[in-house]
Amino acid sequence: MTRLKSSNHARSGPLVAAGLVLGVGLGGFVDGILLHQILQWHNMLSSVVPPIDLIDMKYNMVWDGIFHAVTWTMCVIGIGLLFRAGRRAGVLWSGSIFAGSLVGGWGLFNFVEGLIDHQLLGIHHVHPGDGQFAWDMGFVFLGGLGLMLAGYTLARSRHKREKTGRGSVLHHPTVA
Repeated sequence: MTRLKSSNHARSGPLVAAGLVLGVGLGGFVDGILLHQILQWHNMLSSVVPPIDLIDMKYNMVWDGIFHAVTWTMCVIGIGLLFRAGRRAGVLWSGSIFAGSLVGGWGLFNFVEGLIDHQLLGIHHVHPGDGQFAWDMGFVFLGGLGLMLAGYTLARSRHKREKTGRGSVLHHPTVA
């Protein structure tokens, strides 16, 4: 591995893209596993078809399964992008950039899903009942924009370490 003295010689775009897509998929899994299955606050279509009997629960379960299939697909695409980035010469490899991209992707998932599913379509809410709008807005602003800002800050922390000499970024060689 060769040390890079300037970030002009390396590109972080492929690593960021892989992290964002993988973060979207993993963020979807956190939502589905924690909010749908463990806490059982909502299902994918619980505001459209309330899960009040076995048939309605099964219907919601099918849509939760479709949701999980989509998040799994995002993870597979993210892993493919990461593998492809690893085979490219000149890709900047940085743990903070990758971790920041993962967190940013999770936030992106929360932001988009919160706006579309909770607000525009109204197919479910984070925690239905009293205060559901506050839960939905917390999800969008803290879980969405907050995580995107945290991811950006984490990814940018590499630049601060590089400028102060407290860290280095290594060039990942092309795999033959």
